[in-house]
Amino acid sequence: MDLLASVIDFVLHVDQHLTHFVAAYGPWIYGLLFLIIFAETGLVVTPVLPGDSLLFVVGTMCGTGLLDLGASLALLSAAAVLGNQTNYALGRLFGPRVFHWESSRFFNRKAFLQAHEFYERYGGLTIVIARFIPFVRTFAPFVAGVAQMTRRKFTFFDVTGGVLWICSVTLAGYVFGNVPWVKHNLEKIIWGMLLLPGLFVIWGVWKGRKRPDKRSDKGSDVALDDL
Repeated sequence: MDLLASVIDFVLHVDQHLTHFVAAYGPWIYGLLFLIIFAETGLVVTPVLPGDSLLFVVGTMCGTGLLDLGASLALLSAAAVLGNQTNYALGRLFGPRVFHWESSRFFNRKAFLQAHEFYERYGGLTIVIARFIPFVRTFAPFVAGVAQMTRRKFTFFDVTGGVLWICSVTLAGYVFGNVPWVKHNLEKIIWGMLLLPGLFVIWGVWKGRKRPDKRSDKGSDVALDDL
């Protein structure tokens, strides 16, 4: 519980923690940022780490000169791409066995199944779309590996989505992060980044379950790789 409380506090007050880390560790902060983004996208057991909020705050700090914008964009883009590649490789390694895993302290079965349903509906574009949805972006590359999506196709969507996600959210923080109203309401904005995408996923899954499965009428299933 203490660890979970610490993680939640870090997510909600990431701006304060990063400012402290920059002051205490200087350029080593780039290594820490790399590890956080890599773990949040690359390890299926760490979906609670900050993603969007971290990038927004990094952009804000770049705007004040505490961090270098070019170095941050390049390093975090690499972390996002490599993280997804790792998650994908783990999915291919473990394969269909994950569908039988039960929820535990380190694995959220419900979130995994939501990501799988989202992936089935939108195919390869899920790798791009999921970048902007907390929890789903952690599971989507893993599910792509489980579904045996081809490496070439996955890599294309991985690089495209990773660079788009890192640059758009970080640059948003760079441009708007130091606006007085944004700074005053940063915690509310972070909550919005966490909750609104999640509500979108819940709505999409609920709507998808209400639709009849037309594939069953055709007598054959469409391969996930062809979506």
